[in-house]
Amino acid sequence: MRANLDAELKHHGSNAVYLDYAATTPVDPQVILAMNECLGIDGTFGNASSRSHGFGRDAEAVVELARTQVAELINADPSDIVWTSGATEAINLAIKGVAHANADRGRHLVTSTIEHKAVLDSCKKLSTEGFDVTYVCPDTDGLITPDRVEQALRNDTVLVSLMHVNNELGTITDIEAIGKIVRNHGVMFHVDAAQSTARLPLDVQLSSADLVSLSAHKMYGPKGVGALYIRRSPIVQIQAQIHGGGQERSLRAGTLPTHQIVGMGEAAALLRQHLKPDSVLVKKLDRLFLRYLSEIDGASLNGNQLHRVPGIFNVFFPCVDNESLMMSVPDVALSSGAACTSSHIEPSHVLTSLGLSDSVANCSVRFSFGRFTKEHDVHIAGARIVEQVSALRQLSSAWQSDLYDEGRTESAIHSPTADRHD
Repeated sequence: MRANLDAELKHHGSNAVYLDYAATTPVDPQVILAMNECLGIDGTFGNASSRSHGFGRDAEAVVELARTQVAELINADPSDIVWTSGATEAINLAIKGVAHANADRGRHLVTSTIEHKAVLDSCKKLSTEGFDVTYVCPDTDGLITPDRVEQALRNDTVLVSLMHVNNELGTITDIEAIGKIVRNHGVMFHVDAAQSTARLPLDVQLSSADLVSLSAHKMYGPKGVGALYIRRSPIVQIQAQIHGGGQERSLRAGTLPTHQIVGMGEAAALLRQHLKPDSVLVKKLDRLFLRYLSEIDGASLNGNQLHRVPGIFNVFFPCVDNESLMMSVPDVALSSGAACTSSHIEPSHVLTSLGLSDSVANCSVRFSFGRFTKEHDVHIAGARIVEQVSALRQLSSAWQSDLYDEGRTESAIHSPTADRHD
């Protein structure tokens, strides 16, 4: 197998396969071209706030075009889009901004235990300021259900914040059903859509979302830019978190990075064209990769598989430490999904919130595909993972002792019909 794999790598002229699209996506070549036109002296490099001359007015024009492109992606009005430095800032503005602006109405917020750290840490900060936060737990499959959200609501609840697609599991939250419940209770609803925009259609009107945070680098745009949709009818009361020059309706101060904003706009426009073909491609690769995983003894998928976006897998390999696996396949980019601190690596808070033990979380890894993933990438990665899981288990006394348990050695992953190379 190793000889065949080396030949495959040599044939394709590369020994690296990128399967970490949930962490960041490559910038689309058309986005790069659009951004390059906003950098040099011959391009649209001006300050969009400098309306006294043509350079500034030209920059303002392309910024507003990009605002329209992002708005069209989620069926919003362009005036409802506020530029930020990324989804983390957009989330902070949404959660802290709403909480601070509506503290006289109530000081209770609802989120879940499987949110991104930007949400959890924003809520943690608010809890030190006298706000009360309820953390909804998912079911054992990683789904945040509408009934659990409704049970968490109180008379003093001002905001519910939930992600559309979980970044570690790929599970989909029913934001339309939850949005209706939240609106019926007169509570504002923030949706973290950083992970979903490149994978699912999102209509802010259907979802009843009042705020939606977006990230360019999760949808084939550049890092360092994002946006927050803020509904203006009915109006959302929100306080700025960054103060300065009064840009973005005084909700987010700072000189606008024209080239990055244009990049996000172009990425959004391309998504409207590519969402369906991207989905068809990723579904095919999803099925192909499952064929490989189904061959690995004891392997299983974490999270609900009926309500999961194609192309994001969280896989448990018994008796295979995720850090060891990643080190053994340096030619395959994947993620442990762990929350890293300056001093140590902790088990994924998402997996432990499902009731999984630390040992299961520490033996789980995430793979994610996207627009530029090729079929041969999946073949190479699949073969490498099968090979290295087997090799690492040969060194595991725990696995060797468990080999006598026939039930333990069967893969729990269904093998769909798909072509594969051997």
